[in-house]
Amino acid sequence: MQRELEALPPARTVATRFDWKKWGPLWALVLLVALGAWVNPNFLSAANVTNVLARSAFIGIIAVGATFVIIAGGIDLSVGSMAAFISGVMIIVMNKAAGSMGTGWNVVLLGMGVSVAVGLLAGLLNGLVTTKGKIEPFIVTLGTMGIYRSLVTYLADGGTLSLNFGIRGTYRPVYYASLWFIPYPVLIFIIVALLGGLLLNKTRFGRYCLATGSNENVARYSAIDVDWIRTWTYVLQGLCVSMATIIYVPRLGSASGQTGILWELEAIAAVIIGGTALKGGYGRIWGTVAGAVMLSLIGNILNLTDVVSQYLNGAIQGLIIMLAVLLQRGVRR
Repeated sequence: MQRELEALPPARTVATRFDWKKWGPLWALVLLVALGAWVNPNFLSAANVTNVLARSAFIGIIAVGATFVIIAGGIDLSVGSMAAFISGVMIIVMNKAAGSMGTGWNVVLLGMGVSVAVGLLAGLLNGLVTTKGKIEPFIVTLGTMGIYRSLVTYLADGGTLSLNFGIRGTYRPVYYASLWFIPYPVLIFIIVALLGGLLLNKTRFGRYCLATGSNENVARYSAIDVDWIRTWTYVLQGLCVSMATIIYVPRLGSASGQTGILWELEAIAAVIIGGTALKGGYGRIWGTVAGAVMLSLIGNILNLTDVVSQYLNGAIQGLIIMLAVLLQRGVRR
């Protein structure tokens, strides 16, 4: 026995490799912060950091919901239009309620409830048409993107829906106030991200999302109701859009057909940059959070420097999406 062991070839030392798929988004975020500090000394000021984090909250919250959709093998192109439609409905309801209920917090809470209800219904519509209608999610959400955008334009009669001035004064702190020097949008973003992480990593629903996106047939053979899982990811996406809308409306106090333009691009970019596989089956909420902050940092850095025009922000985001997908393929190989 001793001779046989001695005859075996020596064990190879396995070199520890850096896991780009896991830690890449974090390192990219660190490099962006360093770049911003180098470009402009005011980049790390408290006011600028607060502004970047607050602006990233909208896309970040939506991207948390998009993470579940993409992990389960779907995609949602309607989130920007959905946000515009929800904003318009909220403003109309609150303005009409102001006549009988006043302009206090009761009207604001009513608007928030309407936002959640409309978001859930819109997400459920996307989910049911996709799963029960057996239509590709790209086609379904492309269609609803046009529907929601058209509806808000119709409600605004081609113009802009403006929130009652008194209600705007009551609602304003939801975006502009802070708790312990942390703006409310950032706090809500943190809470949504933490809950999303728990749902993905610590619950059966999260495991089923990963299994469904990894291999739909195997998931079905494992007694997973794939249609049910995918439908609820879209419902969750609708809820996240409604939460983002709740903190967005007091920022401008208006909604129009131009509200939420390209939000779907930014949300998908945040998810992909964060390491979630575009074909599903793998993803991390904290990576999505890093991706959302990175997108806001890129826009902020462009505003602080004249090297590249800020009007090229969308082009840079598109390039980042393609680069992130190429890197994912390289990691898999």
